[in-house]
Amino acid sequence: MAGRRRASRAVLSLVLLLAVLVGCGGRAPSDTTTAEVQRVLDKRAAAVLDRDEPAYRATGRPATADTEFGNLRDVPLASWSYHLTALHRSGDRATADAELRYRIKGYDTAPVTAARTLRLTRGGGTWYVASDEPAEKATEQLWEQGAVTVVRGEHSLVLGVGQSGERLRAYADLADHAVPAVSEAWGADWSRHVVVLVPKSLQAMAGLLGAPASGYRGIAAVTTGEAGGSARAPADRIIVNPDAYSVLGDFGKQVVLTHETTHVATRTHTTAATPLWLSEGYADWVGYRGSGRTAAQVAPELERAVVEGHVPAALPEDKDFGFTGDAARLAQAYEGGWMACRLIADRWGEVRLNDFYRAVGDHEKRAGAVEGALRDVLHTTPEKFTEQWRDYLRAQLG
Repeated sequence: MAGRRRASRAVLSLVLLLAVLVGCGGRAPSDTTTAEVQRVLDKRAAAVLDRDEPAYRATGRPATADTEFGNLRDVPLASWSYHLTALHRSGDRATADAELRYRIKGYDTAPVTAARTLRLTRGGGTWYVASDEPAEKATEQLWEQGAVTVVRGEHSLVLGVGQSGERLRAYADLADHAVPAVSEAWGADWSRHVVVLVPKSLQAMAGLLGAPASGYRGIAAVTTGEAGGSARAPADRIIVNPDAYSVLGDFGKQVVLTHETTHVATRTHTTAATPLWLSEGYADWVGYRGSGRTAAQVAPELERAVVEGHVPAALPEDKDFGFTGDAARLAQAYEGGWMACRLIADRWGEVRLNDFYRAVGDHEKRAGAVEGALRDVLHTTPEKFTEQWRDYLRAQLG
């Protein structure tokens, strides 16, 4: 009996200790607090969609015009909402973790999701948003970098910060040319429109990607999106590096936009099973398709290697495509992938090239994907294809 009493007292002491510890760290938010904060976020989201600046200001403290609200003014939004995922309260202050979900009207078939951290204060029985920022390790959004200028094309929507309307119109014209060119090569089973983001600098581009700027120096543009996603996955974004893009000639600019647009079109068939030599090589193949450029003109680094007797022994590996590696090695990797796709188109035809791409991407995993597609679509083996590719390099570049 005494032993049971001692055990009961020990349990009670542990419970009291835990209560004290919890009290020292601040109160856990009640269901009521969570609901109150979510309602504030819902009002804030509705104000953004309704372009109601007074209603938006009323959700914040201090109740002044918010720069980001103005920055978003011209962006065509189909939806905008906050989903509260966690709330940490300490008295009349709280920090909320939330997912911002938004869609661009006419372009996004499902919401783009951005992790946000919001700090709130409570006054007069009401919660107000004091700040709304990207969560730790999350990417910036374009409107956080300045007022967004919007230019609409026939097949494109260009959003820019720190760029003139005339310059953004030039991007839209290039994208409008790229979309039908990609459809002619790949087919019509994709959205057939693109969203292009043009930040004001390389540093701003890096902020949109959540990566160091040094990794994208010299890279004219990249495409973001969910590889292998369904048709309901958020739309891709083509993000331009204005510093590198501006030094390209007209032809180079068109190739880059067509290359990136190809990634948008092929996204649902580009998976973990797809090697980079195929995804990047195919995008380059579409970019240069019909240009009349010779192999030597498109692949000068690879030509130099072949002429010097250094014909690659194997197709490029994924690691060869690293942006921070050797520039000549990177160029040879892209050129080698392009030559492989060009070989397939020349020898087996463009329809087979598309079938091959789809067959590789539709495989469940990397192992066996290329081997199976070579067997089933091109009726060859990896060993034979590699030798054919090496012979093709010698014939075209030697």
